[in-house]
Parts: sequence; structure tokens; C-alpha cells
Amino acid sequence: VYAVEPDGVFFSNGPGDPATADHPVALMRAVLERRTPLFGICFGNQILGRALGFGTYKLKYGHRGINQPVMDRTTGKVEVTAHNHGFAVDAPLDGPVDTPFGRAEVSHVCLNDQVVEGLRLLDRPVFSVQYHPEAAAGPHDAAYLFDRFVELMEAERA
Repeated sequence: VYAVEPDGVFFSNGPGDPATADHPVALMRAVLERRTPLFGICFGNQILGRALGFGTYKLKYGHRGINQPVMDRTTGKVEVTAHNHGFAVDAPLDGPVDTPFGRAEVSHVCLNDQVVEGLRLLDRPVFSVQYHPEAAAGPHDAAYLFDRFVELMEAERA
């Protein structure tokens, strides 16, 4: 990863059970240790959750489709989002918690069932979302997340 001297690291979506993804979790922890700006999407959110010490679980009914309401708890804004996941992060919704990489909090939550839809570190330039802000055919309410990631990388360079 660091051979290309990245300004940031992006963990993208992908298939699989996050509980069996030990190599990606180890890679995520190595990135977190270096304090490199990081953005995780879908599976990347689940990998971040595991890297921070949270568990994951299989949803009884997976989140599928392009009309899932998610609240950005930082802004209070409700986004219409695109989902395609059957697993979720088991993180506390009631405020920041200490992790091996600093304080973390749930940044986004699904309004249908209160499933964790995003995480962020308060002491490092790291965040993730469970849904798909890049979904070309779906809603574009979450496009601002890519701007947020660019801002984190620019701040780290400065």
C-alpha cells in the first residue's frame, strides 16, 4: 500500500463475511497505526469496525436497494442511500468509545432498523459508511463523502 506513497487509503466494498476477513483487518490496522487518512465503504466499514475491536453480525434481513434512509448523526441530515449488504457492525450507538486507535463513534445509522451505517474516529482522519455513496444508478445524497475524504487528505498534507 505504501509503495505508491498514498495521500489516503480507500477500503472499498466487496463480498464476504467480515468475521473471516483477517488479512484485510490486519491491513486496516497497519493503515490506522500510520494515521493515514482512510475512507471505508460497505465491506470497508465492516473491516474498520473489526479493526477497532467491534464485532460484526449477519442481518436477519439484508439491506438491499436504492431507497434506504440513513441519518448522518454529525449533521442530522437524512440521506436516501443505496445498499447491498447482509452484515453489519455491532458498535454502541450511545456515544464515543475508546478503541486501540483512539475514540470512535457511530456516525451514520439506518432509520429503518437502527443498524450502524457509518463509523468515524475522533482522533484520526478516518471514517466509513456501510452503504454505497458511489452507486451510479442510485441516489447521490452521499456524494459529499468523497469531498470529506479529499478534505482529510489535504489537511494531512498541510
